[in-house]
Amino acid sequence: MPPDRARCWGDENPLEREYHDREWGTPSHDDSFLFEHLVLEGFQAGLSWRTILNRREAMRKAFEGFVPERVARYGEKDVERIMETGGMIRNRRKVESAINNAKRVVEVQKEFGSFERYAWGFVGGSAIQHYLEEPSEMQTESEESRAMSADMKRRGFTFAGLTICYAYMQAVGMVNDHLVRCFRHDELKDTE
Repeated sequence: MPPDRARCWGDENPLEREYHDREWGTPSHDDSFLFEHLVLEGFQAGLSWRTILNRREAMRKAFEGFVPERVARYGEKDVERIMETGGMIRNRRKVESAINNAKRVVEVQKEFGSFERYAWGFVGGSAIQHYLEEPSEMQTESEESRAMSADMKRRGFTFAGLTICYAYMQAVGMVNDHLVRCFRHDELKDTE
């Protein structure tokens, strides 16, 4: 996308601009993609999103494409392998959380038929449309993210707090938080 289009954020960095223009807020219903973003949001805790984007390909390699069923079978040797992967964020607690969460995703898939059905259920199956004028109007949590966080924690998910769940909902398109002046807002309005 051209750098001169009106955006909410991401103008300063090409990787962030690409992510903003093509991915952030786009509704996704793919279980592996939804799991990948759950892991990325957990790893982002305490770090910048730019750091996550810069390390994303290494993370995809380390977690073998974020296929939840595969990651759920990981053991201690896999934790060590991931910790040694070049370019990886080497935080054992976050790596172990990703593996734990893959196991929880698989459990949810068995119960609901898909992780997508479970996750999108918190927004009634359709993206919530916001009409934000300024970044300061953007929430960091919502009734839906509070419900998601509480249910995920009850199911044993980790790194699933209120802010992480809200950022997750934004990233995978459950919430359209692009500013109204941003070209992506209208592109994503009422899409599923």
